[in-house]
Amino acid sequence: MSVRPPIVAMDLEGVLTPEVWIAFAEKTGISELRLTTRDISDYDVLMRRRLTILRENNLKLADIQEVIAKMELLPGAAEYMHWLRQRYQCVILSDTFYQFATPFMEKLSWPTLLCNSLEVDADGNICNYRLRLQDGKRHAVLALKQLNFSVIAMGDSYNDTAMLAEADLGILFRPSDKVREQFPQFPLATDYPTVQKLIREFCLSCQY
Repeated sequence: MSVRPPIVAMDLEGVLTPEVWIAFAEKTGISELRLTTRDISDYDVLMRRRLTILRENNLKLADIQEVIAKMELLPGAAEYMHWLRQRYQCVILSDTFYQFATPFMEKLSWPTLLCNSLEVDADGNICNYRLRLQDGKRHAVLALKQLNFSVIAMGDSYNDTAMLAEADLGILFRPSDKVREQFPQFPLATDYPTVQKLIREFCLSCQY
């Protein structure tokens, strides 16, 4: 038996939940808010533009949270997480914010989540965002490997590719055509049964 037990590290939006900013764009009619890390690789550029749009349109944290409260998980995500947690350790590594994620965590039965935070003023305006750690997903995978885990990582966007490259197995889940074409080295999954198959095969190859 392997002395490096497997742990599965996953992105949140686009992997287990829909994209919050896309849902908010549909609610507000502001098409530019549909852009995500599938489209723009520089996260700071993306977030600065989002904050500018919120300020220009007098949109507050509560407006986004109202949309999030009505969002559901991706079809099959809850069942996949139930299957996963019965068999392996897992953690969600996301560039979302704790102020966004709580309703999703409740629907997923409160898995461990490592993400970022928003700075909000007394009037509920989002003033800034605070990264917990620069390149935090990759550093989390490195730390898990240093703790002697075999790391399986799964994500869908540009901001996931560093952690996928660092993992023992990196899986692209329903990426955009642009991401898939630029990172052909990662196995592709378009549904949860394929993810389960890739995880099982990896664990068998490790004799775990």
